Amino acid sequence: MFTGIIEETGKIRAVERGRHSSVLSIGAAAILSDLKIGDSVAVSGVCLTATTVDSGGFTADVMHETLNRSTLGALAAGDVVNLERAMPADGRFGGHIVSGHIDGVGKITAIRRDDNAVWFTVEAPQTLRRYIVEKGSIAIDGISLTVAAADAHTFAVSVIPHTLRVTALGARRVGSGVNLETDIIGKYVESLLRPDSAKSNITREFLARNGF
Repeated sequence: MFTGIIEETGKIRAVERGRHSSVLSIGAAAILSDLKIGDSVAVSGVCLTATTVDSGGFTADVMHETLNRSTLGALAAGDVVNLERAMPADGRFGGHIVSGHIDGVGKITAIRRDDNAVWFTVEAPQTLRRYIVEKGSIAIDGISLTVAAADAHTFAVSVIPHTLRVTALGARRVGSGVNLETDIIGKYVESLLRPDSAKSNITREFLARNGF
């Protein structure tokens, strides 16, 4: 589990592409202090496993499903990525619950400055829109952010200068793709309420009959 509080940005050292998978070599510094083979690292929001660790970074395998659901397939040497180690049991919960399992890829449609903040408007896949609510949480490229506005097709976040300095978001431009992970709580609620769910007898009709 992650919190969406980015520890550092890393740089892609090399990409080894297979037929339906790839191996990323990622330069890092701060997270290497206790990183071991087998540890989980969120790379721009995607939970990957460190397969080798050296003095300048680590490598991670990326499977077919992950390439299809995220922006990792478009990475090339020199690209900057956000890095966060899995949350320790005694760590601070500074962001929100982030699983590192990407729901889909959004596209930045507008960027505008508002005094010391910068607003990013993101077009989200229609399948994700129902999970994105104003003042709710969302992870963009692994960064825990608050939804400041939302409509039928897009949502917007207001980003403070610190976040722009310590993450790769400041390098994104209009048209850039970003990894999106919506709040997991909404997904669980939907699953419980879904009429065709075999695991629950709680339906809309049941709630209506009981005064909800």
